Amino acid sequence: MSSTPCHASFEFIRVETIESLNIDVAEYRHKETGAMHYHIAADQDENVFLVAFRTVPMDSTGVAHILEHTALCGSERYPVRDPFFMMTRRSLNTFMNAFTSSDWTAYPFASQNSKDFFNLLDVYLDATFFSRLDPLDFAQEGHRVEFEEANNPNSSLVYKGVVLNEMKGAMSSPVSTLWQTVTKHLFPTVTYHFNSGGDPDAITDLSYDDLLAFYRSHYHPSNAVFMTFGNIPADTLQERFEAQALSRFEKLDVHIEVPDEKRYFAPVRVEEAYALTEEDTTGKTHHVMAWLLGHSIDLKEQLKAHLLSRVLLDNSASPLRFALESSDLGAAPSPLCGLEDSNRQMSFMCGLEGSEPDKAMAFENLVLDTLQRVAEEGIPQDMIDAQLHQLELGQREISGDGYPYGLSLIMASISSAIHRGDPIALLNLDPVLEELRQEVKDPDFIPSMIKALLLENSHYVRLTLRPDSDMEKRKELDEKARLEAIHQSLSEAEQQAIIEQTAALEARQLQEDDESILPKVTLQDVPATMHIPESEISQIAAQTVDWFGQGTNGLLYQQVVIDLPELTEDEQRLMPLFSHCMTELGCGERSYQENQQYHVQVSGGIHAYTTVRGATDDEQNVAGYFVISGKALLRNESALTDLLYETLNDARFDEVKRIREIISQSRSRKEQSITGQGHSLAIMAAAAGLSPSGKLAHMTRGLESIKFIKELDKQVSSDEGLSKVSDILKGIHNKLKQAPRRFLLIAEPEQKQALLEALQQRWVDAPSASISPMSLAPTRESVRQLWTTSTQVSFCAKAYPTVPVDHEDAAALTVLGDFLRNGYLHRAIREKGGAYGSGAGQDSGEAVFRFFSYRDPRLGETLEDFDRSIDWLLETEHDPAKLEEAILGVVSSIDKPGSPAGEAKGAYHSALFGRTAEQRQQFRQRILAVTLDDLKTVAKHYLLPENASIAAVTSVEKAQALKDQFEVISL
Repeated sequence: MSSTPCHASFEFIRVETIESLNIDVAEYRHKETGAMHYHIAADQDENVFLVAFRTVPMDSTGVAHILEHTALCGSERYPVRDPFFMMTRRSLNTFMNAFTSSDWTAYPFASQNSKDFFNLLDVYLDATFFSRLDPLDFAQEGHRVEFEEANNPNSSLVYKGVVLNEMKGAMSSPVSTLWQTVTKHLFPTVTYHFNSGGDPDAITDLSYDDLLAFYRSHYHPSNAVFMTFGNIPADTLQERFEAQALSRFEKLDVHIEVPDEKRYFAPVRVEEAYALTEEDTTGKTHHVMAWLLGHSIDLKEQLKAHLLSRVLLDNSASPLRFALESSDLGAAPSPLCGLEDSNRQMSFMCGLEGSEPDKAMAFENLVLDTLQRVAEEGIPQDMIDAQLHQLELGQREISGDGYPYGLSLIMASISSAIHRGDPIALLNLDPVLEELRQEVKDPDFIPSMIKALLLENSHYVRLTLRPDSDMEKRKELDEKARLEAIHQSLSEAEQQAIIEQTAALEARQLQEDDESILPKVTLQDVPATMHIPESEISQIAAQTVDWFGQGTNGLLYQQVVIDLPELTEDEQRLMPLFSHCMTELGCGERSYQENQQYHVQVSGGIHAYTTVRGATDDEQNVAGYFVISGKALLRNESALTDLLYETLNDARFDEVKRIREIISQSRSRKEQSITGQGHSLAIMAAAAGLSPSGKLAHMTRGLESIKFIKELDKQVSSDEGLSKVSDILKGIHNKLKQAPRRFLLIAEPEQKQALLEALQQRWVDAPSASISPMSLAPTRESVRQLWTTSTQVSFCAKAYPTVPVDHEDAAALTVLGDFLRNGYLHRAIREKGGAYGSGAGQDSGEAVFRFFSYRDPRLGETLEDFDRSIDWLLETEHDPAKLEEAILGVVSSIDKPGSPAGEAKGAYHSALFGRTAEQRQQFRQRILAVTLDDLKTVAKHYLLPENASIAAVTSVEKAQALKDQFEVISL
């Protein structure tokens, strides 16, 4: 293609059309500074911006991470204390964040509104290139010492800081510790050796001067990459880049990069420990093997490594995963299994969790023996072709339900841009996939890769990470000793400086900034209506089919939606296991290995789940559905339809050994998920007694489910117990096969008739049995619970019974959540309290209003801050502009776009529970009409102390201090 227009300050390099994604990707270079700009031109209203800097710290003080936070605390044009969080509520953004990776830091946002997009662009450019980096912001976001009693130098010193507490929470996760320890040994000399987020034991070594020096050397256009997506022309964007930032810089003579790691000439075998406060550490050891591979910027080598990883580890038919799953050396394959391709040099990992330290050599032999056997015997051709099929499907699918679609494309290519590779090639896999299709026909293709990359590669690490029940205490004693040593060394002047800094920071946190200097959108910029796709309804043998014609880029999405029948309590508790087993077991004549291999050949994966919600006018009136969901390329539409039919009717719950493996794996995953989703678990616990769907969620997905899976794992260790569980699963299966069902179909509009005919040929008969629908007992009870686990921080939640979505107060309660977070909670709990985050919100499905905090150094004080936020609301005269900001936040969340398929699924499943397009539009209008008086009225009426239900996930030590006020439950 010919060159595309660019601003005079940039030079055009090239452009490439990627037909499979319907995009054009152009590359530009800023003439003066050398900054790169990659623009993905697409016919999309949601525009995305990202600026990234190569950041390669050579210690674990978290300098890049703390800088990411501090850079967003005020800049030259916007000298307010918190422009980033202020803009989250003055904007219609569909995404705003900042990321610190192992070797880059990025600042992305997205918006569907062009005025809003350019508002955010101005703020982001100024924040990154002209940050103020106030020392008090460093103290708040990074670390500081304070006296426990603010003005008393005789009281103990304590460490505080948002990133410090964030990383204490992050490193409370055994998997995070496992990852950091593996990479520390796999990369002995380069930046990946260190914890880029910051090791809590090292963060306090970082000085403010270190931060400034890092900013000056790294946050410069010469070290920057701009990436954009959408329908705004590249030259329009570049004009803004130049005017707002780049014109003020000259080229910096610095070349920041990650060098190649020095190679080991013999394997490294090491054992380390992680903190676990449980007394019984049996079966808590992790083993991992990790190999250093080649460069990630070589697209063909990367795809070959991905193919190898998928062939070995993708599913239970994959030889290495099967060996790990079926081994009695551990409970489950490690979460670290697979290829890591974001670093400059790739790495391949596999491992076991739920093991013992003395199994390390047996584990290594298992892995090497399996690889040797595969290298000698080869891999069936259909298995290789199936994984190439998965790579093709991944290339074609339009995502965007978690991240904006454009940001997903950017994130897929950012690593190559950072390492000065070819990010455009990483978005256009088709040519290399075609090459691979020819090369994989050689029977020696996979065996030769196994030999070259793994068996003959001496740069590998075998790590054993064992639990240590005393480590946490030793760390706490060490921190106290360090603080005491600092305390003893302080002069009177230094003591006074700490007192003054504490006072100055508090004053800064309480100051009212002039927000008018920040750009904003208003309610006049909000679209009149939201976009909700509509279905066309057909009938197949008295079964309803909802068809959505959407632009899916050659993919088909299909779901079988079954009314949940009446279930016993045992069956309810086992529904998550049933859903997991449904697609992990064999089917008909196929064993579970053969079945998983078949899934990969004909589909992009199928999965099953339950969905339960209260009615729009009564949260105690609950409906539920069991869903089997799949996707495939259109050429496999008949195979997908057959697969969903066979899965429902012929899933093999007689594979009891496999069921036992799945339970063991589920236990490991659930136990490790606690600190990663602690606030969600605490919210579920606090709300568990306030609605039937909330109780079920706590029992099947929440903290109760973690206790249950532990007991279940013990139960199935006996054949009798395993047989009992298998029988219950078979009973659930029989009920579902007889329950009423309906179908959802999503594909491109012209495919409608062919897909409906394929569906009709397979699903010729509707269930004839009369099955009672699921019913759950009403509940409206509060709790006061502290759930204990191995964590250095807390996750707090407080819940109040309110009203369902059709009630006239639901809209005000929804806006109230954003209003309290913006106006009080963020400052009190994050900035002053040091938690990583906090918030509040209404769940109208369960008719519950919830407060929460996460990665929080406090517990009781945070619960008190939840109450103080209500007092603040009721006792203060509020600026109407703050209400507008809260409404904007709610509306931007409601209007957030998804992928074409995701939006159709959302519309369909909302309507199943009475949330029709009309109902959702009406609720949105009620949101726009909320007043300040409405907020105070609902707070007075619903947020009453006597109605509060409280739960937290915390440490044993913190729970014991409050055991007289709460029920303490050990996880």
